[in-house]
Amino acid sequence: MPACGQPAQPSPATWQHGHVTAATHSTLFPQAPDTADAVLDGLDPEQREVATALHGPVCVLAGAGTGKTRAITHRIAYGVRAGILQPSSVLAVTFTNRAAGEMRGRLRQLGAAGVQARTFHSAALRQLQYFWPKAIGGSMPRLVDRKIQLVADAAAACRIRLDRNELRDVTAEIEWSKVTQTVPADYAPAAAKAGREAPRDPAEIAQIYNVYEDLKRDRSVMDFEDVLLLTVAILQDRHDIADQVRSQYQHFVVDEYQDVSPLQQRLLELWLGERDNLCVVGDASQTIYSFTGATPDHLLDFRTRHPGATVVKLVRDYRSTPQVVHLANGLLAQASGRAADHRLELISQRDAGPEPVYTEYTDEPAEAEGAARRIRELMASGVPASEIAILFRTNSQSESYEQALADAGVPYQLRGAERFFDRPEVRKAGIALRGAARFGGNDTLLDDAVDLPSQVRAVLSGEGWTTEPPAGSGAVRERWESLAALVNLAQDFAAAKTGATLADLVAELDERANAQHAPTVQGVTLASLHSAKGLEWDVVFLVGVAEGMMPITYAKTDEQVEEERRLLYVGVTRARRYLHVSWALTRAPGGRANRRPSRFLDGLRPGSTATVGRAAARGSGGVERGFTSRPDAAPRRTQRSPARCRVCGRTLTDAGEMKLMRCEDCPSDMDEGLYERLREWRGVQARLSGQPDFCVFTDKTLMAIAETEPTTPDELARIPGVLKRKLDRYGDDVLAICAGQELEQGPDGE
Repeated sequence: MPACGQPAQPSPATWQHGHVTAATHSTLFPQAPDTADAVLDGLDPEQREVATALHGPVCVLAGAGTGKTRAITHRIAYGVRAGILQPSSVLAVTFTNRAAGEMRGRLRQLGAAGVQARTFHSAALRQLQYFWPKAIGGSMPRLVDRKIQLVADAAAACRIRLDRNELRDVTAEIEWSKVTQTVPADYAPAAAKAGREAPRDPAEIAQIYNVYEDLKRDRSVMDFEDVLLLTVAILQDRHDIADQVRSQYQHFVVDEYQDVSPLQQRLLELWLGERDNLCVVGDASQTIYSFTGATPDHLLDFRTRHPGATVVKLVRDYRSTPQVVHLANGLLAQASGRAADHRLELISQRDAGPEPVYTEYTDEPAEAEGAARRIRELMASGVPASEIAILFRTNSQSESYEQALADAGVPYQLRGAERFFDRPEVRKAGIALRGAARFGGNDTLLDDAVDLPSQVRAVLSGEGWTTEPPAGSGAVRERWESLAALVNLAQDFAAAKTGATLADLVAELDERANAQHAPTVQGVTLASLHSAKGLEWDVVFLVGVAEGMMPITYAKTDEQVEEERRLLYVGVTRARRYLHVSWALTRAPGGRANRRPSRFLDGLRPGSTATVGRAAARGSGGVERGFTSRPDAAPRRTQRSPARCRVCGRTLTDAGEMKLMRCEDCPSDMDEGLYERLREWRGVQARLSGQPDFCVFTDKTLMAIAETEPTTPDELARIPGVLKRKLDRYGDDVLAICAGQELEQGPDGE
């Protein structure tokens, strides 16, 4: 076994080992494969099944470290390079700009440029901007990056005082309500049904939520959830626009599918229409965002919704040693609930490594100092600071570790801080490098620079880079670390691209900035467990793993406790080789030592006994085919018959005419009085839900209702634009209005 900090000997270059380490590591500047078949080189059998399953619904159940991003990017690239998929017809969707940028970068390296890889919000925003003039008209509301000030204004308008923490929590409740499509009037019962602990009285939150929506409308702004809601509304109500979007995108890939919210799932269904060219990738055991409205149910129910789906399980873990994987599997073996029933048992593909280290400290400052001391030892043995992370449950734990690392002289970076290419010093450095690339021949600073790395060092020396880092920590050290990352990138780029020029490097930086593919910053990463999702390091310190923090004190229900267990599982699986788990017996020195290690470690750490036992996971890798391989065998949605005018019988193709169920120029027998009553009622509903009027029903739908005057739910449901969700919500009111009844009004006119 190699000494601590020394790299392990490489394994034989087979798909089980050498080549597939690119599942989690990639060559810095790889050459694009020569042929479509070459795209498949180095994939293991299950990854190859993913890459070649290009038709029909596909569900990839991918454990941590099993190369899911590699599998799906090679799938897209293989389809494009083989001429099966047109790049512009593919939409790959994920959840963060970083993940989308990484996916675009990998596809570019595989020779599949032109594929759209975006977040749900980014894809929806582009569609909303494009179709707004046609669907709505006028100026589109301005998008606000942060809604917290609007929420504060809404609370003030309601004469409700919120402290900083309450303001953050109420904002989170509004976000949850919108992604679960819960309107203000329904917040209290919906929150109770979901088992949410409201930070204030639910009636107060509903009131703030309602005023928040009013303020947005008054100020002509929208939030990120509105982007999805409005896109959904347009695609639901405008069949012509939906058809245009569907003609553009023929093939969909969704990463991290366990994290989709009901609203995102609805948008995905509208993008798909009646088709099933969909590949989803996820792991129910990594569901850690349910507080935002995410649910693994869509992943777990995929085979039910798509009986003909191909299911591929990826369980070969190329990231972590058998010792780390054993702990990860042990955590899930004690889990309960639906996600646990579908867990995957990982099989490490790496050589053996050291056992996880468990350490108990007297208090939290001692725990932070112990971690900093151990990190200094690791760095002295050769482990780069950038390959070390300290992960904690809450951001409030960060401060003591920042202080301990600074006292030990260890550089660090906070995960979730400003993005690399947005940093002022990086922007200035980019301008300086671009200028040198254009006019460097007249710059005496470059006279002695004989190659690309020396040119970059010369240019960046004018921006504050020096051969030795500045003493201490703080802003000066952070600026130097950013410039040093650019110097290191230039060296790697020159080594990979013979004859590369300064202009070539500038182009590479532009592409990386667009993809948010930042170079490595030399510093220990400090991050919360939630923000560490999707990342990995050689060495991981999991700190504060004690009862009350893991699981967190406010995790009361079985479901909440199980999500905390999954959060710890995500933390464990971030480690490639070295894993340190620690806890403190008390918060401050001299305090009462009444804490105990997390229950999740029972039976796993030395000297403890298990409290729960479960059967072995049914998680072996492999492929499960659908009921049949024939493309027409899987059950399909009922096909719509052609829409015909109910007056003259002509086939209708215009979306507006299809809503009316008649030609525009055919005589109307609409009850004008009924139409006006429906419009008045719609205005009230729109105000209550904080949405534009057309999100309740469009004018054409109201005209169709006023013309047909339905008397039963079935008759109402046959009118285009009256979908099941709207029928359930508004059907009773609409039928009552059609019957001439007066609706009862509440104290605020509802």
